[in-house]
Amino acid sequence: MDSTNMPNPNVSASTMSAIAGMANSAKAKWDSSGANDAMSKFSASIPDSTKNYLTETTGQLFRRERLRTVTVCFGIGEERAFYVEKTPSLLIARVKHNMQFFYLNYLLMATVLFGLTLFVTPSAIIGIALLAGAWMYVIKASQSGSLKIGAFSISQTQATLVMGVISAFTLIWILSGVFWWALGSSGFLTVLHAGLRDASMHQDGGDQVAMVGEVEPASQQRDGEQAAFLGQV
Repeated sequence: MDSTNMPNPNVSASTMSAIAGMANSAKAKWDSSGANDAMSKFSASIPDSTKNYLTETTGQLFRRERLRTVTVCFGIGEERAFYVEKTPSLLIARVKHNMQFFYLNYLLMATVLFGLTLFVTPSAIIGIALLAGAWMYVIKASQSGSLKIGAFSISQTQATLVMGVISAFTLIWILSGVFWWALGSSGFLTVLHAGLRDASMHQDGGDQVAMVGEVEPASQQRDGEQAAFLGQV
């Protein structure tokens, strides 16, 4: 094997060290800008009841058990996992059940499509790389506590806030096409799966039908069945 094609361990180590150094520098600047204190004050202003509600709701929505396996999602081994339902009422019930039953799978699919679309979009990758370079420049140039732009001088906090606003608008502009493509593709696949997948055999607790009326004990049911069978009154 040609040694010239093999990666240089020293170059890889120096690259990783440089990335780690930039990450530590960015974290240090973030801490020194007072952003953590602002976030802590904002978090403290939220009532505990609201925090508990959000925590419980998020925990319920994103439980690992609600992410269905590939076998369940695609009905592997089932006789008629996918078919066209022509009755409107049954089709609506199927779509409603599937949206409730497979919602985490649909969210995961949208996330994967977004990541793949971002990965294969050169303009988005270049834009994000340029934005990261701009952040590194601002962090390095404001190490002394202020950033000089021509005859003007702004504080590090102000520079961070300005870069945050610029980054938000830049990401919206860069990722708008990626976002809408991923949203449209995942939406189409979600509607297709929810309309064709017959997952009525998979029921959650919320899908169970409540029994109305009193249920007789098993012994009385057996006695009644025997009496009916023997012709007794």
